[in-house]
Amino acid sequence: MYQCILSDIDGTLLTDDHHMSPKTRDAIKSLDIPFLPVSARSPEGIYPILKENDIVCPMICFSGGLILDEKGQVLYENGMNYKQTEEVITFIKEKKFDCTINIYALHDWLVEDKEDPRVLREERIVKAEAQKGTLSSLDPSRKIHKLLCMCNPLYTKEIERSLKERFPHCSIACSSDILIEIMNEGVTKADAINHLCDYYSINKQDIVAFGDNYNDKEMLESVGMGIAMGNAPDDIKNIANDVTSTNNQDGIFNALQKLNII
Repeated sequence: MYQCILSDIDGTLLTDDHHMSPKTRDAIKSLDIPFLPVSARSPEGIYPILKENDIVCPMICFSGGLILDEKGQVLYENGMNYKQTEEVITFIKEKKFDCTINIYALHDWLVEDKEDPRVLREERIVKAEAQKGTLSSLDPSRKIHKLLCMCNPLYTKEIERSLKERFPHCSIACSSDILIEIMNEGVTKADAINHLCDYYSINKQDIVAFGDNYNDKEMLESVGMGIAMGNAPDDIKNIANDVTSTNNQDGIFNALQKLNII
């Protein structure tokens, strides 16, 4: 019997217009086992979704770099230190990549230009507001949970390759054709699931996880039932245990019903 449900957010839990469908919302609220959103988003990018749908639950943020319980207390974190973060930012600027750098440290989201169209677009999507600032705005002792590069889609793959070559020990993944997530070594959604299993005293084989993109691959492979959305790339569908309908066609609801969980 499955003991926990995990779901990526964008392209999975939410429809393309960034809302949870009524069927998906009602299915989640009817669960008698833990449900957790698992996302590259910050806590501030997840809370509005939960509030809008009257859901209270723990969450895995920053692609596995942070786990918060239902009261917002930190259960686990893995972040870059100041020096590591500074090296990555310096490299991006020296290479003059066509991208905007976003710095995330727990509840802080820092950008150099608040009027950058890419930042404004992200604010609209996640319903959170960035703060004007740089790395030097933060206390050097703080952990940096994520750097996000908002890229020109023509160069995203090229930028990703360059970053992976220069920083092989960082955890780097594309979460869309314009977004590159940069986290500390060892940060993955799958690693966070290991810590979650310890917390709940459950086995990974008893977990159902939903995802739609390449940064969900390890998560889908690590659990007992990894389900790819119908809108996922074929590479992701091929490694999943099952494929459900798309995020716009109540994919999570349909899969939970098929598994007799709801």
